[in-house]
Amino acid sequence: MNKIILECKNLKKYFETPYGLLHAVDDISFTINEGQTLGIVGESGCGKSTLGRTILQLLMPTSGEVIFEGDHVEGKNKKEMLPYRREMQIIFQDPYSSLDPRMTVSQLIAQPLKIHKVYKDKNEMEARVSELMDTVGLADRYVNMYPHELDGGRRQRIGIARALALNPKFIVCDEPVSSLDVSIQAQVLNLMMDLQDNLGFTYLFITHNLSVVKHISDYIGVMYLGKMVEKCPSDMLFERPLHPYTQGLLKAIPVPSLGYKDKITNALKGEISSPVNPKPGCRFAPRCPEATEICTSEDPKFMEVESDHFVACHNWDK
Repeated sequence: MNKIILECKNLKKYFETPYGLLHAVDDISFTINEGQTLGIVGESGCGKSTLGRTILQLLMPTSGEVIFEGDHVEGKNKKEMLPYRREMQIIFQDPYSSLDPRMTVSQLIAQPLKIHKVYKDKNEMEARVSELMDTVGLADRYVNMYPHELDGGRRQRIGIARALALNPKFIVCDEPVSSLDVSIQAQVLNLMMDLQDNLGFTYLFITHNLSVVKHISDYIGVMYLGKMVEKCPSDMLFERPLHPYTQGLLKAIPVPSLGYKDKITNALKGEISSPVNPKPGCRFAPRCPEATEICTSEDPKFMEVESDHFVACHNWDK
């Protein structure tokens, strides 16, 4: 049996607004086994990135537990989190804004090594930077270049190299390929999968692209307005989606065929309800074709309805 490396229990992150509490992450629970990838999908604004940042304590959770290798990390201060920073890293969505424009490629990759004082010898550090550049496919000629001199794919490779620098066990990948060209996306995804096979990394892979998440994930969790509405093995989600929102997402995947005449007629419709002071009931109910009276009055429980298949829906079996 695989070892559980990360566990979230009833994790919540609320933000105060002039209109009330915004429920960005609301009572989410899951586990990730060592060496596996959990993909998180959902529309923009559903709380995917906030979930990743809250797990890493870049945002302090409102309540709930984050357990990494048996240790609770929620609520720890900056100094207490320092040892965990070596084991838990993040690849940010925007490879340009996440890099200091005043630093060269070698300085950017060496930065986490300096912060954690991994090497005292300058030559050893330079050798490690060169090794990391080779690992992520960055040629030596880029060593003294600045981020603005590189394209998006190479900038993202810098971000990946920085995340790998301390040999972490767990990496949050926050839409790492969304800003890249399709051909570069494939290269970066294949690189990340190869690194996982060779080095045993565990990923939380955040994306809005279902085709991408199917390619890389062992399990997929679907989020809607701060809630996890479905979670199961990747193949199962595509073969037997049980939540109406998941079904709508799958129907909206473009079909790459010039002869495809059936345009998307089953696309999700209706207004998205507000995540600020949400009313009781299922948050997807205003857009759900299967909604009944109970859906608007009672929150559905996130529960295992089939083997390894979790759903939060009153009418999942209808």
